[in-house]
Parts: sequence; C-alpha cells; structure tokens
Amino acid sequence: MIQKKYNKTNFHKHTFCEFREVTFDEISDVIIHHKSKSGSSYSFNDEGVYRISNHWGRAANCRWRLISRASSKINNSNNKIGFAKWVDFYPNNDTEKLFYIEVDFESNDIIFQHKNNPNFDGKSIVRNASETAKVIRQIKEILETTTWASYYEIENIQLTRKKIIESLLKTNLSLAEIKRNILS
Repeated sequence: MIQKKYNKTNFHKHTFCEFREVTFDEISDVIIHHKSKSGSSYSFNDEGVYRISNHWGRAANCRWRLISRASSKINNSNNKIGFAKWVDFYPNNDTEKLFYIEVDFESNDIIFQHKNNPNFDGKSIVRNASETAKVIRQIKEILETTTWASYYEIENIQLTRKKIIESLLKTNLSLAEIKRNILS
C-alpha cells in the first residue's frame, strides 16, 4: 500500500498526528506562515510543521495529539508549541479501521494510536473511531471502578483487570464474553 505524502497543502485535511512539544526559545526565529480561524498559528519547513495552539486533540476533521515535555496533562487554555514531521501524519476518518489502543498499566494511561505508527506491533485489534472510543470507555471502567468486580469472587483485582484489558486489546470478543471467559 502506498502511503500518502503530506505537506503544507494537505496536512490539515483528515489526518492523525502526534506533535512533539517544543519551547518558545526553539522557535524564536520561526516565521508564521498561516493563522487559522480558531487562532492556531503554523510555520512550515521542508521537514514538517510547527503549530502554536491552545487546543489539541480533535481539531476540525483531524486528531492531533501534543506529546508534552511535562508529565502533566495538556491544559487547553495555554498556548503550546508542537512540531511534527510530514511523515508523522496519517490518514484519519471515522469509518476505516485505523486505530489501536495502548494501555500503560503503571500510570493507567489509555491512548489510541494510528495503525501506520512505526511502533505498531500488529498484535492489537485495529478498529474504527467509534469502536475505539467504546473500548476505551470499557477499559476506563475496568481500571477506575470496582463495581463490575462486585459480582465475582476475585482474588487479585489488578491481575484480573490486566487480563480483561489485554483481551479487549487483542481480541474482538465483547466485554461480556471476556468476563465470562476469565471470571467463570
């Protein structure tokens, strides 16, 4: 499959991308080439694009995540600067199976990634946007609550959580089927 090439004329049309946060000092001599209606500023070079914005995540028809230099969550009230290479942009739409889910069991962080990500191991199930959002909600419920566990005799809830979530990530079984298989 030929991968679409992105550049300053098409990067903003139905794409998924992870921008790496940079400091204002790193772009002090950068010229702003475009300012969007929503107030984001963009600067282009041969390698990629700088984006200065106070909103990250869903941007129009794109999903753009800022990988922060800080360990705290992104505060969408302050401008942050991100840089992405043109090769870091991937196609995005709501119908194709483009996304897989990653879970960090140490921090309980859950994120979705694009299947064209070079780190994709091919083992996780690839889903469309709405299926991905549904499974993320289910994973959050398993990680953050104990209500679901009150109906079962569970010796080690952390281990049980991990087994259920790994099944959600690696199979197309429903949450009910997974619980039945693991907890009966």
